[in-house]
Formats: sequence, structure tokens, C-alpha cells
Amino acid sequence: MTLSKTFSALFITVLVLAVGWPFTHSHAAADRQPTTQDTLKQSAVTLQLTSGSFEADAAIPAKYTCDGEDVSPALLWNDPPPATRSFALVVDDPDAPNGTVVHWLIYDIPADSHGLQEGVPKDKKLRDGTLQGRNSHGKIGYSGPCPPHGSVHHYFFKLYALDEATNLKPKATKPELEQAMKGHILGKAQLIGKFGR
Repeated sequence: MTLSKTFSALFITVLVLAVGWPFTHSHAAADRQPTTQDTLKQSAVTLQLTSGSFEADAAIPAKYTCDGEDVSPALLWNDPPPATRSFALVVDDPDAPNGTVVHWLIYDIPADSHGLQEGVPKDKKLRDGTLQGRNSHGKIGYSGPCPPHGSVHHYFFKLYALDEATNLKPKATKPELEQAMKGHILGKAQLIGKFGR
């Protein structure tokens, strides 16, 4: 083979590799299966939280406050992301004058649950394995709205779908629960109620 033919063959080979590589790389990227992170981003908006006890952005009946029976309201949610392994719920009041007041921490709720019945027992561990943490009053379980007289506060019910159990013990605090959930949240839903005295 002459020098010119050898050079031509080498040039064509280099050209094919240079042009062909991006197409091959692009095709591989297009065929890439979604990663876990992709799945989390796609499913994070699906969760919805409602209550059979009060309407969203409306007044919470006195029954569920310190002026009434102080029992937890009924809560319902739809099907969570497929990879959900547990739920956690945080209820707090950011309008409190001395900083956010935590009214309820309940976690490791089984993945097949679709809600919480009215009047959840104030036990550190429920029969289905659900655990409850300490509220801002140092007590276990739900503590209803109890704002100062002359004010209306907003109460945020925040539901989290998690890809694993928290591995926390009962009586956890809000910072401990938030730390345990970090990096494991598949979806979040929020319901806000109001109460004034």
C-alpha cells in the first residue's frame, strides 16, 4: 500500500471515530434507565393530604383543640409513590410568638396506610408499629391548637412519604425526625387549618 493510500485510510478511520462517537454516546444516554433520583423527582408531586374533620385553609373545630376534647383530627391521603416504605407526619404552628410550636410527631406509619383515624391514642407505639414523638409540651402524641386569646394561628399538617423507616425510637424530637428523613423523602403533602380564640 502506498503512503498516500495509507494516509487516506487512516484519515477515514479517524473521521468515522470522531463523527460516530457522539452519536453512539447520545444513543446510550437516550437509552439510560431512570435513576432512583429521577424517580423521586417525578413522583414528588403526587401525594395529597385531606381531612374528614376540617376543610383546607378553614377553621379547625374546637373538638380538636385545647378548648374541646383535644383529640387528633381524621386525616386521609392518596396512593403514595411506589417506593414508599413508611410515612411521617409533623404538625406545627409557626405563628406562635416564641417560635414554632410542634403539636404532633408521628412516624414509621406503615406504607399501606391511607390515613389516620380521629383520636389516635397518645401512646408512644401503636399496635401497627407506628411511633409517636414528643411535642413542644414534652408530651407524647397529639396536642391540639391552643393559641393565645385574641389571635388566629395557622396549623401545618405535613405528610412525608419515605423510602424507608426512620429507625428512630419513640419520643423523638422534631430535629431528630427531620434528620432521619433527610435524603429519604419521596413525596410531601401539606394541609393547613386555622384556629383562633
